[in-house]
Amino acid sequence: MSEKPEVTAQPSDQEAETLNGQTENAKVDSNDQTAEEDAEEAADALYPLTIHLPHEPNKIHVMVSPQEQVHELRQSIIELPSAFQYSCFHLEHAGERINDFVQISDVKGLGPEAEIRLVEDPYTEKEARIHVIRIRDLVGAAGDRTDTLQGVLPGISLFDSVSTSAKDADNVQASAYDFEAPAKPSTLIPKEEEPAPKTVKSIALSPWNPPPYHLRQKGHLLYLLVTTNEGEQHQITSHVGGFYVNKSSNSKFDPFPRPAPKGHSAHSLLTLLTQISPSFSESFEKLLQYNNRKDPLATYQMTNAIPAAPWLVPSQSSPLCAHSADITRTQEGYLISGVDNTDTLRDWNEEFQSARELPKETVQDRVFRERFISKLFADYSDAAARGAILVARGEVTPLNPTEDRDAQIFVYNNVFFSFGADGVGTFTSEGGDDAARVATGKDVNGVRIVNQLDIDGLYSPATVVVDYLGKRIVGQTVVPGIFKQREPGENSIEYGAVEGKDIVAADERFAPTFEKLSKALKVKKHPVWDKDGKRFDLEASVETKGLMGTDGRKYVLDLYRITPLDVLWLEENSSAEGEKTELEYPHRMTVLRPELVELIRNQKWTEWVNKELARLKEKSQNKSKDEKSSKEESSSTEEKTEEKAEEKAEEKAEETEKTEETKEKSTDEDKPKESGDDATTEPEDRIDASEFYFALNPDVYSGQVPQTDAEKEEMAADEEDVRNACKYLRESAIPDFVNDIKAADLPFPMDGLSLTKMMHKRGINMRYLGKIVSLCEGPRLSRLRDLASQEIISRAFKHVASKYIRYLPIPLTSAGISHLLNCLLGFGFNSKPTAEIDESLKALYPEADLAFAELTPESLRKEIEAEAIRRFKFTLDPDWYNQIKHLQLLRDVSLKLGLQLQVKDFKFTNEPSAAPTTNGVNGHANGETKTDSKKKKKKTRDGSPSSVASSISASTTFTPDDIVNVVPIIKDSAPKSAISEEALEGGRHSIMQNNRKIGQELLLESLTLHEQIYGILHPEVARAYSSLAQIYYQLEEKEAAVDLAKKAVVVSERTIGVDSAETLLYYLNLGLYVHGCGESKTALAYVKHALDLWKIIYGPDHPDSITTLNNAAVMLQHMQAYHESRIWFEQALAVCERVMGKQSLPAASLLFQLAQALALDNESKAALGKMRDCYNIFLQQLGPENNNTKEAETWLEQLTQNAVAIAKRDKDAQARRLRAGIRFPARNVALGGGAGATAQPAALNQPKSDKPDARSIDDLIKFIEGNTAQKKSTKKRAGRSGPKTRVGAAAAS
Repeated sequence: MSEKPEVTAQPSDQEAETLNGQTENAKVDSNDQTAEEDAEEAADALYPLTIHLPHEPNKIHVMVSPQEQVHELRQSIIELPSAFQYSCFHLEHAGERINDFVQISDVKGLGPEAEIRLVEDPYTEKEARIHVIRIRDLVGAAGDRTDTLQGVLPGISLFDSVSTSAKDADNVQASAYDFEAPAKPSTLIPKEEEPAPKTVKSIALSPWNPPPYHLRQKGHLLYLLVTTNEGEQHQITSHVGGFYVNKSSNSKFDPFPRPAPKGHSAHSLLTLLTQISPSFSESFEKLLQYNNRKDPLATYQMTNAIPAAPWLVPSQSSPLCAHSADITRTQEGYLISGVDNTDTLRDWNEEFQSARELPKETVQDRVFRERFISKLFADYSDAAARGAILVARGEVTPLNPTEDRDAQIFVYNNVFFSFGADGVGTFTSEGGDDAARVATGKDVNGVRIVNQLDIDGLYSPATVVVDYLGKRIVGQTVVPGIFKQREPGENSIEYGAVEGKDIVAADERFAPTFEKLSKALKVKKHPVWDKDGKRFDLEASVETKGLMGTDGRKYVLDLYRITPLDVLWLEENSSAEGEKTELEYPHRMTVLRPELVELIRNQKWTEWVNKELARLKEKSQNKSKDEKSSKEESSSTEEKTEEKAEEKAEEKAEETEKTEETKEKSTDEDKPKESGDDATTEPEDRIDASEFYFALNPDVYSGQVPQTDAEKEEMAADEEDVRNACKYLRESAIPDFVNDIKAADLPFPMDGLSLTKMMHKRGINMRYLGKIVSLCEGPRLSRLRDLASQEIISRAFKHVASKYIRYLPIPLTSAGISHLLNCLLGFGFNSKPTAEIDESLKALYPEADLAFAELTPESLRKEIEAEAIRRFKFTLDPDWYNQIKHLQLLRDVSLKLGLQLQVKDFKFTNEPSAAPTTNGVNGHANGETKTDSKKKKKKTRDGSPSSVASSISASTTFTPDDIVNVVPIIKDSAPKSAISEEALEGGRHSIMQNNRKIGQELLLESLTLHEQIYGILHPEVARAYSSLAQIYYQLEEKEAAVDLAKKAVVVSERTIGVDSAETLLYYLNLGLYVHGCGESKTALAYVKHALDLWKIIYGPDHPDSITTLNNAAVMLQHMQAYHESRIWFEQALAVCERVMGKQSLPAASLLFQLAQALALDNESKAALGKMRDCYNIFLQQLGPENNNTKEAETWLEQLTQNAVAIAKRDKDAQARRLRAGIRFPARNVALGGGAGATAQPAALNQPKSDKPDARSIDDLIKFIEGNTAQKKSTKKRAGRSGPKTRVGAAAAS
């Protein structure tokens, strides 16, 4: 049997090679080693085991994989309801104890159908504590845990309530949606639900804890106090042998067993509860059923990610926020980590660096290593964020209490904290506090890139930046030796600048590892000079420092200058020395983004390859000159298309993950790669890629003084390279970005966050927002201009607000924030808000700087305008504050500052509440501005008693009580898992090459890896679920796609946010997949929820919502709800005309579909009118020869003939009625083509008059079938026949 592990170990190596994308090995695998593959499959297959239990039901069956560890098997046993009671046990096989930390395949004789015995162990104090915590959680006795970090209702999910609302709706309800209704903030609040059944009143530690010495000798571990639902109180002893009811009372200590009949004892506390409380079993069963109603993903605890904190939370009196009495809540620290609390102190640095040194040869090694690192980063981010909050609140004593406030440093929980401000004057020449703040943000990104590169022998301290209440706090692991006192003349830094840049160190031991880093980061080896003019050749920027830790490891610090400065920006925006102006850019840390350097490198590589190809082709004399030149052209265009296509395809796939676009991506990537290969096959062996070199010098324009002429020349050349890079950013990257959004090659951003992500991906810094605004012209781009302006305002406000609240005492921050929000957003309701400061608190803090109280809406506007000019070189419109979208700006600002606000109908204007009807009809269809409609939004809901009451009392839009909490904004340096990404890419690639079986195996492998490495609840896992759902949907595996898409929605809601742009997108995708499975009604519920989210995130009329409305209309046609579908088409057209203009091609395409919908809804006259408009636009834009124009013309003729025929038949029917003596107009005439009266007249008419109508509908449907084979294809054709420039295809939303 000892050979067995070797058999299973061997295939895992092959697996490693396949996963690493080495396809040669994969080929060998498939041809020569089928026998071993079978062995591998057999070894990997799941098989059943029988577990014998000491109590009822005495036997359970579990499925295991031989690759699992035994402790994972333990976990799956105790999660089964029949084994809930066990937590302290070991497993035995054939009479021998099994070690918990071996693989199942390593246990001798353990195979399919084997029998394992579960044996209860004696408790230790630690095991008893763990058991109590587990049982409290299991029976629902653990109350709400008030967390200091994650905020109110962290990680909520709305998916269950959205899905249940769909089940109860009929067709009419499913299609009903009020497009003009204002955004409802309450959409983001979970529904209140009935409380969980109570199983016991409380389980707490007894006041008699801990056991005295003489009883500890007898095996007493803990004393508990249990109050059952019947109201009886039991004192319980936790003993090494189990739990029993003792004779103690509140006043008398006697921890020995009670005599019968009240003397109960059991090995598990769960069993003991069943014995002492008659109602326990029944209520526990109810609790389990209650818990099973929810999606498990919505209730799992998060271990590897910080849950998303919603920016709107219910009022504190809501049952969702109920605070229950639970004495053990304060004792949980002891229960989790014991008396000394030593379990929780960790040496973070040692753990991180040891994790780096773990082996990464085989797949198993890599998975274990990445899983370990991912968990470690999650734990560290959590610990660092908790510490940062305590530092910000002044709860931690500084190591240097005599220093200035910003220069203080702290160590808490083995994390080293400092402020992201220039406390010691390091950045004086660069811009002081502003420069220091930016440097810390750039440093985190730099550390993340280094972690992702994973260079052997190079270590970095784990870094987290936390923004909390206006302060920026940096948490780093303590590098061994960093605090060591040095000898005079001895420096702690061995590589890079030591103090300022006066002294430079260049220890040769660092050169090889730094060279690897610089090569990956495209950093050029370059000379720098110290204050004496002595030259040093450094691999990295002089600012990037190398330090030799006392543990012998080489650490890289200060990674904020891994790319060069944006010199053009600095030259434009800085004044001469000594002429500092108020509106000058606040700092000199304007570096280019690493993504931009990568883009430029790719562009240079393409140019170089084209040159090389051209050179080689000139050399080769085999073919005629004509052939040569044609080939040269084709190859260069192919190379370029490859570059562009891949770039765009990647942008699309990653940023929007829209179904259609992935299809485009697969074809895009496939074709160019092949063509590229063709172009290079012949001269391949002669192009030497090592000759290509591209790197930038990060230290140009930063005060380096070359000494000799040669050095000056080299420096000038380096400067020119950097200048060209800055030009590329301005002349190519930014205009391309705007044009791609204009041409709908990029999805349209939904909010500031998605705009930021998209710009960063293209290598554009946020300081160029003003430039983007200036490039936005035309109807579609005016929306981008509004969004970019809103982002400028919210960022400017963030800086202004941070300045006011940074040094405020914590209890006064709510007053400060609410006053700032009133000045920004509430001036329409109260133009002269005053700060509500609690006088008793104010008296406690006589030194507090309450400057915020002096602010007025006018002075705040001036500050915001000044920040916009300083930071973005952008002058806001004089009337900007009247054009803002209030709710959307409030959301942006709250997310940037981490605010959690109490949900209510925020009053942004002072208008008295109008009758509800006015708002519903007008919306903004009658040409009002957005702001007007926003103002109106608030009117309708003021009728409820509660809002009337609050409006009387509240004199401002926001009160201090509305600021429920502030959560920290955390930036961490965790790398992504490389192996799971490789598997995903490998799977995609295989499917593109039609290797479906291998492709699907790799995709499944990638899914498992994502879940294993990140844990199930993690933003990266949500993205993986979404990508896989698309691929499965394209492979016609629709059920699997729906399942994965649902998971993507729930995980995204809990980890990214219930109203994040990604969540909205996942809802839209899910709607499409569910519709594909034939459940259009449920699909519409998801679409409607997405539209509700859209109103909150973006406001009305988002360009991409046109496609969504269009898709919903098609879904309604599938449900044969023709009348409702036509309403959705009309809405899509209305939005399209507002966004794109009435004469645009997308509008024509929608007119085409609307005409068909009207025809199906028996509105032939209106259909004719719409088709005529459509034909005119096509004719004008595309000319008479275009296919779209021709198709519209054909339809126009058919509809005209049909309208004539219907009119004639109606006339005959009228005549027949007159002869019969019935006198009223035919329905078609009554309704004309208007959308005004539709359903009601039909219901009121007498049955007789319905007959002609019924007949005409049948005829119409026959007529449509006659032209386009069958009803369904009409719809499909509608989608297909519209112009190719339609906004995304039907599935793209």
